[in-house]
Amino acid sequence: MPALRELLTDAGFTNVSTYVQSGNIVLEADAPAAKVARECERLITEAFGFKVPVVVRTRDELSEIVGRNPLGDVADNPKLYQVSFLDSDPEPEVVRHLAERATGGERLVAIGRELYAWHPGGIGRSALAAELARNGTLNATARNWNTVLKLLAMADG
Repeated sequence: MPALRELLTDAGFTNVSTYVQSGNIVLEADAPAAKVARECERLITEAFGFKVPVVVRTRDELSEIVGRNPLGDVADNPKLYQVSFLDSDPEPEVVRHLAERATGGERLVAIGRELYAWHPGGIGRSALAAELARNGTLNATARNWNTVLKLLAMADG
């Protein structure tokens, strides 16, 4: 993560910070989110030799995502409550396919470019979580609710 922070700082991004070892980055930029995502993808590929999809949300978008919290009435363990951040709105048939994988009290809510998923039986044993992770039609990254809240707190400074 230190090398990633240095790379992005050297590229002109400011107030670059990272959270845990899974590529969570908070930074400031003057460019639109889509351009920041493309630039980060390019920089990472050139510097580290592998292509990784980058999904970007602004601080205000992240605040809206947290404010929605559509499963807050049932999701009582933030480690089992995930938000998948997508680079575009999912097709309705993809959402239906994913929702069909929900079992054992799991819930899935799609709002715009986010998929909120509650996995009360655990993420590791969840067919829904597995399908979210491997679905080839989605360019997405998932974070548990604790991480989402921490990233918003970091963005707030």
